[in-house]
Amino acid sequence: MHEIQFIQDLAIMMTLAGLVTVLFQKFKQPIVLGYILVGVLVGPYTPPFKLISDENSIAVFSELGMIFLMFALGLEFSLRNLMKVGVAAFVAAVLEIVVMIFIGYEIGKFFGWGEINSLFLGAMLAISSTTIIVKALNDLGLTKHRFAQLIFGVLVVEDILAIAILALLSSIGTSHAISTGDVVLTLGKLLLFLTVSLSVGILTIPRLLTYVAKFKNQEILLIAVLGLCFGFCLLVIKLHYSIVLGAFTIGAIIAECRHVRAIERLVEPLRDMFSAVFFVAIGLMFDPRIVLEYAFPIVIITMAVVLGKVITCSFGTFITGQGARTGFRVGMGLAQIGEFSFIIAALGLSLNLTASFLFPIAVAVSVLTTLLTPYLIKYADPVMDGVKKIIPQRIAAVFYFYTRWCHRRKLHKQTSEITKAVQKSLINIFLNVALVIAVFIGLPYLEESLAPLLFGETVSEDVIKTIFWGGALVLLLPFLIAIYRKLQALSMILAGFMVRRNTMGRLTDGMRKIIYELVPIFFMLMLMMFVFILSANILPSLEWVISTLAVILILALILWKWFVKLHSRLQISLMETMQEDKDKHH
Repeated sequence: MHEIQFIQDLAIMMTLAGLVTVLFQKFKQPIVLGYILVGVLVGPYTPPFKLISDENSIAVFSELGMIFLMFALGLEFSLRNLMKVGVAAFVAAVLEIVVMIFIGYEIGKFFGWGEINSLFLGAMLAISSTTIIVKALNDLGLTKHRFAQLIFGVLVVEDILAIAILALLSSIGTSHAISTGDVVLTLGKLLLFLTVSLSVGILTIPRLLTYVAKFKNQEILLIAVLGLCFGFCLLVIKLHYSIVLGAFTIGAIIAECRHVRAIERLVEPLRDMFSAVFFVAIGLMFDPRIVLEYAFPIVIITMAVVLGKVITCSFGTFITGQGARTGFRVGMGLAQIGEFSFIIAALGLSLNLTASFLFPIAVAVSVLTTLLTPYLIKYADPVMDGVKKIIPQRIAAVFYFYTRWCHRRKLHKQTSEITKAVQKSLINIFLNVALVIAVFIGLPYLEESLAPLLFGETVSEDVIKTIFWGGALVLLLPFLIAIYRKLQALSMILAGFMVRRNTMGRLTDGMRKIIYELVPIFFMLMLMMFVFILSANILPSLEWVISTLAVILILALILWKWFVKLHSRLQISLMETMQEDKDKHH
């Protein structure tokens, strides 16, 4: 009986979704709104009777929809494009998110909705809708314009920051408190997790999928991709992160595979079906009575979204030298909320942190701002022309000269080879240190899980701890040596800048050598102290630690060149994978 009810519910949902989406496509309206409308029509709050009986099964399907939606967004994400979006997109996105969270929080406090509800409201208003904006720009034929490229850049940065927001809100759900220390710790852990996941993932997963693709069987490739997706999501859940983070991250890793276009085509039908169920499930939770009850806050929030995003994104783009008109177009294009707002609202409900009225408010504001989006983009230029007529001539002249000054600075700005070398070394050091820290964070859990299986009770505790702790250090030797060598290169540059021959005279070479030798050693000692702290639970006795370090030091000295070559090969492999992505797109 349960199976019949579920099939009946699914049949009703998908049939109505098919009919409504055809109508929405005909009238050139966002299909996402059609799915939500279907959910409202079949939901428990729409008379005369309830059409859906098995909401729990629908909720499971909608969870799958969220996974596939975020996985697909990850597949469209490109690390290389993130590096290319430039300062303008980054500044506009950060400014927009910070200001909109503040505005949403203050609106919530003004209406007396409490601290947590207000915080979630601010997060819902912070992120613009990628799907709605891309659809609107495609319909208007503006995707190749300069302002559209900047909008896509802002959306890329927003996607990254939205994942950070979701992780932060999830941690608030477990601790039920907000503090600066928690925020810093959560963001630090998230940065570490993303750095290690992307670095290790890009080295391994694209090669694995390239091997699988050699069989030229789409079924095998699809199953392998889905296995990686759900397996990584499970790992992320075990690490107490949101499943959304896992789906997006594994999608971003697979995006660096040379067969990503084929993978997108295989996943697309699954994404379309399950994401349709996800948005229909959102409509199921939409209560029109709450919308009528909160009509005034909805109008205020909608106005805040449009005005806040137009002003912040326009200003953020303008101050980076993109021009007032381009900045205004960017602001008008980003003035709405969408799928991320629903995900954040659903997260608040699932964690029992937010009131039930926030969800229909978020949906209502999304519907209103989505309907406005094509018109805001279309009429950005006429509105800008009208604003120019109102603005005093002196202020307009200031805007004009500021833009020209920024443009000249870009033309004359040249990054020196030394600066490039320093930036490259710092990035390299950061990636290697992140990997070392991640290994020693996870080592106690690995030892706890594997030690009983591998050794039982026959081997002493010191020996087991030495095997795990010493083994981790041996595996990490290529990365520790790479850190030391990059620190030496940075120290040499630092010594050249700090110690001048005209001031130190004959002591110059000696002082430079001291800095060159001491800075790397000092940093490595600090790193090892941190490693000792992280691995305190699995450290063997002092005698075993000293013996292990002595053996590892001898091993490093004997095989130094081999470890250097090994790390170089890993670096080259990473760069080749990124280059494959570049070749694939051009």
